[in-house]
Amino acid sequence: MNLTRKRWRTLIACCFINLCLGSIYVWSVFAASMAEFLSTGNGVALTTADLAIVYTIANSVGPITMITGGSFNDKFGPKKVILTGGLMVGIGMIASGFATSVGALIVTYGLIFGLGLGMTYGTAVSTCMKFFPDKRGLIGGITTAIYGLGSVILPPIVTEIVAVTDAAAAFKIVGVAFLILICGCSFFMEQCPADFVPDGWTPPAVAAGNKAENKNWKEMLKTPVFYVMLLLFTCGAFSGMMVISQASAVAANMVGMTAIMASTAVSVLAVFNAAGRILAGLLSDRIGRINTLSVASVLGIIGLLLLYMTGQGGYATFYIGIAGIGLSFGSFMGVYPGFTADQFGAKNNSVNYGIMFIGLAGAGYFGPSAMRKIYMAEGTYHGAFLVACAFAAAGLALTFVYRFFAKKKARKTRNENIV
Repeated sequence: MNLTRKRWRTLIACCFINLCLGSIYVWSVFAASMAEFLSTGNGVALTTADLAIVYTIANSVGPITMITGGSFNDKFGPKKVILTGGLMVGIGMIASGFATSVGALIVTYGLIFGLGLGMTYGTAVSTCMKFFPDKRGLIGGITTAIYGLGSVILPPIVTEIVAVTDAAAAFKIVGVAFLILICGCSFFMEQCPADFVPDGWTPPAVAAGNKAENKNWKEMLKTPVFYVMLLLFTCGAFSGMMVISQASAVAANMVGMTAIMASTAVSVLAVFNAAGRILAGLLSDRIGRINTLSVASVLGIIGLLLLYMTGQGGYATFYIGIAGIGLSFGSFMGVYPGFTADQFGAKNNSVNYGIMFIGLAGAGYFGPSAMRKIYMAEGTYHGAFLVACAFAAAGLALTFVYRFFAKKKARKTRNENIV
């Protein structure tokens, strides 16, 4: 099989894998049913807020296996790594169906599923990025958008399964399906040869100082720009991770939506999340990654301010607000794989992007935690939106800090060439 067919087959397999992994964004649907299920079984009243820690941990542990999985991917290829990660994802979800406490869910879903997701997602996306140096922004947008589309396609399916059976059975059924799909797709993933160049494509000439060097993770950690990018990722993703974790509860408690309307709000957020990944990927190939991230930061600020102004019955400002947040969050998710490869080279991007993903994990931990604590203390979500708005504004400021370092690097390189 020639390399052109291999790269497209790899992309298709990656899309199916990421569609399954996007189930993490359906946690708010799982949580509502699981809280009721555990409350009935244990006689102790639980709410979705009590289960938010499970989602927080699942998002936070991903970078651990993204980094180790990236290293194994470079040595053994994506087939074995994704097969292992797929087993963890499926087993974690199936085991969650047998959980009888929040602690058990933390182990099965938070740890086993979360670690499997990180290993699988990081390997699949990085492998595709290496195969498409000619469309890095677009491919990063497509692969991460499919990940986000899981929260559009899966909620009605999971809701229907829960209605017919219960939350525990839904975990088991979905877990078996994901186990088969991800492990099956792993055999269609191919390892990209070093320095692969697609047929008919000539790498564009790059201005001095802007050419990416293939840095390993140790060399990457020595560069100041890495820490700017890491903090920017955290600030940019903070609002998305915060709102996604409790979107259904926000719609019901703050706006007064019914359960069906709240489920629709989750889907609206997911649609704009997915759209932002593709649009930002395309846009970043044209105007640059950092300019795209600046636009995304502004969208996040606008969306959060609209949510802050929303009260009971404020459907219009609520939907526009979550649309802005979805576009903003999706943009960061779609741009960052290519952004990391541009800055530190594609050769070691499996590991490097895994380390960069710590920024998202930070947002995944502090965002939902802040929302939960503020709501418990104040009985309203509005204070959380202001906190997230401050993070988004800090992210916008960091895009200018990045530009400063980029110009400094370019100036240093030009001076070295003159000498």
